[in-house]
Amino acid sequence: MRNTGWKILRLLVGVVACINLPVLDSLAQNYPVKPIRIVVGFSPGGITDVLGRMVAQKLSDPLGQLVIIENRPGASTVIANERVAASPPDGYTLLMVGISATVLPSLRAKLPYDLVRDFAPVSLLAVAPFVLLVHPSVPAHNLKQLIALARSQPGKLNYGSVGIGSPPNLMAELLNLMAKVKTLQVPYKGGADAAVALASGQVDMYFSSVASMLPLLNAGKVRMLASTGLKRISALPYVPTLDESGLRGYDFINWNGVCAPAGVPKAIIERLNAEIGKVVNSAAMKEPLAKLGMEPQTNTPEQFAVFIRSKIEENSKLIRLIGVKAE
Repeated sequence: MRNTGWKILRLLVGVVACINLPVLDSLAQNYPVKPIRIVVGFSPGGITDVLGRMVAQKLSDPLGQLVIIENRPGASTVIANERVAASPPDGYTLLMVGISATVLPSLRAKLPYDLVRDFAPVSLLAVAPFVLLVHPSVPAHNLKQLIALARSQPGKLNYGSVGIGSPPNLMAELLNLMAKVKTLQVPYKGGADAAVALASGQVDMYFSSVASMLPLLNAGKVRMLASTGLKRISALPYVPTLDESGLRGYDFINWNGVCAPAGVPKAIIERLNAEIGKVVNSAAMKEPLAKLGMEPQTNTPEQFAVFIRSKIEENSKLIRLIGVKAE
């Protein structure tokens, strides 16, 4: 009933918009007149949350209003996504969106929203390759040696993940497919648990963000073999990509962007897009983003819409190849 009510409300808003466009134009011109909320589908402290807070803080001055983060963790970001999809389309409730949102449509038979229909893309924020790491006891110092080891011992090597359809799971299975090897998944409740499992030798390998593994890397608890994008990480130029290490075409990156509920006036979307672009590409953001292992990458709302659809298709194809069925 709640979702039906919001659908009716959105329909009524659309009718009013058609009847009274000058009023909406006036609202857009005066935007914003109150604080803006950016909803994050993860607990405080993670990379998405940290990035969101960095952007929110920098946006407050040019927009002339406080921009705050609202954490709504749970259900693999479904709770946060539904919260924003059901919000009034006035530009005061936004969503930090990323990989999870484009994987969910292939993993869940029914979602309380449609990522393409119910959201208005604002802009991509930043991208970052993941990295492939192994425990120091694994006798492999590069990707070719790891693949050779996996082929010589089918099913013996394992990898940490945070569940079916999670980025670590998808990246490891993509490696299995492309390298024609078999490594086994060991799921954990969260990324921190999987990282500890790798550092203690409970699992042999793990795909992770750079920032979350730096303390273990610096302590020599884990070994980095390669990054997952087509380009090397600027902060780690000595780390080769999986693509150049033999798995041609391997490309799986972390990314984050901002969306609004569908129906937000175009003028508001364009204002947010312009201000986000200035903030994210500013000199003041370069070092903080680098510490997260991320690089700024903004685009137009139209380009971000195409990007989101392409990621939904890519993840759907990969999930079908892996053989995971929607719940």
